[in-house]
Formats: sequence, structure tokens, C-alpha cells
Amino acid sequence: MKKLLTLAFLALMSVSAMAQQVDLRKKISVSGSAETEVTPDIIYLSISLKEYFKDNNSKKKVDITTLENQLYNAVQKAGLDKENLTINNLSSYNWATEKKKNPDFLASKQYRLKVADLNKWNAILAEIDAKGIASTNIESYDYSKIEGLKKELKVKALLAAREKATYLVQALGDKLGSAIDIQEVNNESYPQPMYRANVMMMKAESADMAGNAAEIDFKKIKLNYIMNVVFEIKGS
Repeated sequence: MKKLLTLAFLALMSVSAMAQQVDLRKKISVSGSAETEVTPDIIYLSISLKEYFKDNNSKKKVDITTLENQLYNAVQKAGLDKENLTINNLSSYNWATEKKKNPDFLASKQYRLKVADLNKWNAILAEIDAKGIASTNIESYDYSKIEGLKKELKVKALLAAREKATYLVQALGDKLGSAIDIQEVNNESYPQPMYRANVMMMKAESADMAGNAAEIDFKKIKLNYIMNVVFEIKGS
């Protein structure tokens, strides 16, 4: 009998606890948004240099060291820190060995350059032997103040949600209470850069091509945040 009474008491307490957990507050769910567009100011570019034979003569090779020196000098001339230029990879793990075994072996190197101004990139390309440039490309880009901008937009979206909830609740003669739940929706967009015809400088036919500007159309980075917020409704 004692056991039955104990079990009944525990069951009653459990039901009571569940009843207390039911949220009977009046609530309103709204969304607020904020967005902006920014022009990238950090650009990561890649350039591939490759040795070649002048006039198809195997004894007149323009070696990778010559091309590399042209690149380093061009970067310095453009006023960029040397840390902005790094080597991505070599054409072969046994690069030096290959050159010894095969006189016709053409070595190549890939570099990564960080710039803030594409005009400097054009100036750098103009200083390098065009026939030694295998390809150029944009790896990625970013905006230097992106984190601060993200925070600002999230706050704006949150305030927009509260403003919306306020006038909706007031229209019913009630007052807006505290936020009960906040959920963030991220709609960041980093579109790929669009290339024009002469951005790739592969197999240039003459050194005059080195003066060509690499023309790139940038789409802006679009940041859009939506904040879904649940507020409590208080009676007037």
C-alpha cells in the first residue's frame, strides 16, 4: 500500500511539473532584415611563370630565375611589401633533378599575390616578359572591414524586427515585452569575378602584350541578414 501511495504521489508531482513547464505567454514572431553591398579591397591573385625558348632555339632558354626576378622587382616597384608575394608550388618535386636529366625541361612556378588595387596588378604584369607568363587568375577576394560590417547589419536587422513587432502589438492595444528567442539567417553572397577577353595572358606572341591591362569586372560583395525574433506580448 505504501508503495502504491508513493508511486501515485510521484506521478502527481510529474504531471504538476509538466504543467508548470507549459509556456502560456502570449507571443509574436517577426523578421527584420538589413543589407548592403561593398567593393572588395583585398584581392588574392595567382600568376604562373614558365621557362621558354627564344625563337624555338633550345640554347636560348629564358630561365625561371630571370622571370622570378622580374616579378619580385615589379612587386617592389609597385610599392607592395614582399610578404604579399608567396610561392604556391613548383612544377615538380624533383625540379633541379629534372633540369639536369632533361635539357629541354621547362620549369614553372606559381605565385600568389595580395593586392588592394588592381591597377598595381596591371603595372606588375607590364614589367614581366609576356612569353614567360603562363596564366593569371583571381583566387579570392574579401573586404578588410567585413567583420565590423556584419555586426552592424545584424544589429540593424534586430532593431528592425523590434520596430515591426512594436507597431503590430500596439495596434492591438498591447505592449511589447522582452525577446524570447532570436534566430539569425545569413545570406552573404560572394560572386565570382567576371573576366574580359584579355585577362588571361597565355602564350603571348610578342613582348608588347606585356603592356596590356588585365581588365576585370567586379561584382560587389552583398551582405544580407535576417533576424527572426520572438517577443513576449504584455497586456496594456
